[in-house]
Amino acid sequence: MERLELDERFETERLIFRRLMYEDAEEIFYAYASKPEATRFVSWPTHRTVADTQRFLMQTRAAWASGTDYSFSIRLKNSHRLIGSIGALNEYGKIQFGYIISPLQWNKGYATEATRKFMELLSGQPGVYRIGTLVDAANIASQRVLEKSGLIVEARLTKWLRFINQNNEPRDCILYRYPLPDRDAQ
Repeated sequence: MERLELDERFETERLIFRRLMYEDAEEIFYAYASKPEATRFVSWPTHRTVADTQRFLMQTRAAWASGTDYSFSIRLKNSHRLIGSIGALNEYGKIQFGYIISPLQWNKGYATEATRKFMELLSGQPGVYRIGTLVDAANIASQRVLEKSGLIVEARLTKWLRFINQNNEPRDCILYRYPLPDRDAQ
């Protein structure tokens, strides 16, 4: 597995990103992981206890070490408050990414700011030939974030994915791709 060369910490104008740490468990749980409105469109179940979040963080530590998952907390620069996370799954240079933001921080541009920075970092990685993500077709807010961040729609996939927090029913998804100019031309 070719590892990504991502720093464990980076910043934007308003945000600080840091590799997810076991010590973040309570903040993650209370900011978004336990919130059904936040977890509606994610692939993992809403956390019922801090222990669920701790188990998740143990998995992310191991996955970072193996080069398969690079997950970061998103914090506000001015208060250091944890407001979400963003991460990338690395499958031999094919990157799938996702993010989640605390409902208290929605509609403030944080998801777009985080996604733009993450696309900048990922697209500069050697060996990365594709960056993309899947979004529930009903998740209009995330579609807007992705489009503002430079991603383009590649396909609409009918009954493509089961979202555990939506009764595990198959849902239509939109496949987005981040254009990699020097690589897309090949």
